Amino acid sequence: MYITGYVPFGDRGILIRVETDIRRGIPGIDISGLAEGAVKEARERVRAAFRNSGLSFPLDRILINLAPAGIKKEGAALDLPMALSVMAAAGLVPGLGALPEQLMVLGELELSGRVRPVRGVLAAAAAGLAEGIRFFIVPKENEEEAAVLLNPSTGPGEDPSGGIRFTAVSSLDEAAHGLVLLVKTGGFPPAFCSSPAAECPPDCGDFAEVQGQDRYKRALEIASAGGHNLLVFGAPGAGKTMLARRMPSIMPRLTGEEAVEVSRIHSIAGQSRGSFALITRPPFRAPHHSASTEGLLGGGRTVRPGEISLAHLGILFLDEAPEFRAKALQALREPLEEGMITIVRAEGPVKLPADFQLIMAANACPCGRLGSSRWEPDPGEDSPAAGNCFCSPEEVYRYWKKFSGALLDRVDIRVPVSGSTREVYARAGKPESSDCIRHRIMRAVEIQRRRFAPAGTKPAGGDMYRVRRNARMSPSQIGNFCPRTEGAERAYHKAAERLALSGRACHGILRMARTIADLEGKEIIEAEHILEAVQHRRLGEDPFDVLQR
Repeated sequence: MYITGYVPFGDRGILIRVETDIRRGIPGIDISGLAEGAVKEARERVRAAFRNSGLSFPLDRILINLAPAGIKKEGAALDLPMALSVMAAAGLVPGLGALPEQLMVLGELELSGRVRPVRGVLAAAAAGLAEGIRFFIVPKENEEEAAVLLNPSTGPGEDPSGGIRFTAVSSLDEAAHGLVLLVKTGGFPPAFCSSPAAECPPDCGDFAEVQGQDRYKRALEIASAGGHNLLVFGAPGAGKTMLARRMPSIMPRLTGEEAVEVSRIHSIAGQSRGSFALITRPPFRAPHHSASTEGLLGGGRTVRPGEISLAHLGILFLDEAPEFRAKALQALREPLEEGMITIVRAEGPVKLPADFQLIMAANACPCGRLGSSRWEPDPGEDSPAAGNCFCSPEEVYRYWKKFSGALLDRVDIRVPVSGSTREVYARAGKPESSDCIRHRIMRAVEIQRRRFAPAGTKPAGGDMYRVRRNARMSPSQIGNFCPRTEGAERAYHKAAERLALSGRACHGILRMARTIADLEGKEIIEAEHILEAVQHRRLGEDPFDVLQR
């Protein structure tokens, strides 16, 4: 017999078959199957946990095999399955030799025999269900996380259709007792299991708290509705970061399927600590500009998701974007295009989901004064429009060069913002609230969900390749879902010719125009939709565009 364990790897992990053989010889424990680090050290933890739980450890030669043997195993989640496998092989608890093979066990052991929580329980449950596993033992502190998939609303710990059960244990004794009941009764006893905690709403502020910057607010609305990438640049103190950090307040909630998908990635990355809450809102990740390329993309000895995967179906916000390493910024190009990233290791390639929305904020020059002034100069004034910038043109272009044309070409919306207070003081009335904007966005998102719901719009690669928003439309889908009036067609071709747009830029304008039409509830793209999309696209290639706001 064997017990199934789990090792986090990539975004789904690997199921491990834990087998134990006991033979006569010098007492000791050998672990085969490329066990590394904490897995090797489990020998002493298991031995001490047995003794401190009142169980006698076998005084024989013990061989524990972790299959598949060709994959490195790291982490402490295999402690409890190894302990129970030894217990069953040694016959320490009556009846354990008849354990069902559809059993997954997760947990780290302390020397006292207490079971500690582990990462990736939600991902392990999903992988186990896909392989036909029917019984699960998880740490008590991971109970809420496991309940997302293993505890349907029809009953505590039981799915009447498939007989799936799970139990949460806090010690080695409880795990052994649960196995005895499993052998004798064919299942775990019904027990109360609390539902996953509700996610707290984000405390990110409201758009109504920000005066002015109507063009930037409109750009954020379009970006949120269609999943478009956005670059905002301009003077310090203009509200670039303040409005970007309020973007979660206008984002619609994830669907149930999307919430589980996002929560699974955060679980396997070890982001779920303490009380588990199913992630029902699009994640908002804002790494510091000192982040490494591996931290953004993912990787490590045991491949783990990076920031772009943790931002899956949400937002990756890069504040002070030119301060990031140039290699890190350029490495975002393929994930932005494909919605996933492939990390190649000796064991083989690992694919991680990365369908994120990139929001970048930047000053227009190193000193930050380009385009800034207390008041915008009148046409007759001699004040410099550059706002007393002390950077030479060479320094400005060197600073802006980190973006590169290839990266900027994948950013549909570029917004220059002004540091002037004139428009703020000249404005009357209260700005529009986040609730009003979110209602419009929700209607547009529902239109897109219906549009991309048919199976024909889902590529063969599965969820990782699914088209969910307008920003991910393929060229063929653009032809199918972007009907245009004659006026819109003329405006589109005229803009492409005058601005010398690339093919990707032309498709970006059509995707953006589709989103603008969805916000208005219109099926046909009209000329004003194309013109507004062009206005959001035409600037940003040159840092001095901030002077043309």
